[in-house]
Amino acid sequence: MAETNILGLQDQFSCPICLDLLKDPVTILCGHTFCMVCINGCWDQEDQKGVYSCPQCKETFTPRPVVSKNAVLAEVMEKIMIEHQARRPAHCSTVTEECDICTGKKSKAIKSCLVCLASFCETHLQPHYKSPAFKKHKLVEASRRLQEQICSQHDKLLEVYCCNDQQCICMLCMLDTHKGHDTVSAAEASAEKKVKKK
Repeated sequence: MAETNILGLQDQFSCPICLDLLKDPVTILCGHTFCMVCINGCWDQEDQKGVYSCPQCKETFTPRPVVSKNAVLAEVMEKIMIEHQARRPAHCSTVTEECDICTGKKSKAIKSCLVCLASFCETHLQPHYKSPAFKKHKLVEASRRLQEQICSQHDKLLEVYCCNDQQCICMLCMLDTHKGHDTVSAAEASAEKKVKKK
């Protein structure tokens, strides 16, 4: 019974942008709640227009609303996370990702595509294997953290590591705000960090 309640709360307290449990939740003027990073990422893309909208209900705001962490909701989220961790079977290390294409009952995703920015079940993954149009798409293990691998400013894959700023960036960032910085591929930087840890 308690497990059912926790799963129900998970659905209620998921961010509509990243679809994961809320992290540093903020409630904006229309009453909808998002992860602080997610809503700021959305609004960073709307800076040039000067009109900011709620990704859920599309209500617009000017000037850009200042957001701060909803302390009460953050505390609730922390309790949900602790409760969920305590009830999860020991062999289950991650939450199962669902297929983004399935309608109705969602099947378990087995791969995520870094080009499509979506996760696929066995059935919906087949075009990636069979069609030449998907030949250059990069498939990885199914991940709920797909949005963390995407630049919030350019909606491109974070595939470059900026040594100057010590952060992953996309190719457009490298040509723009990180122009002239020392960069390496994100994979190379990750491999170097793993070697240093040993």
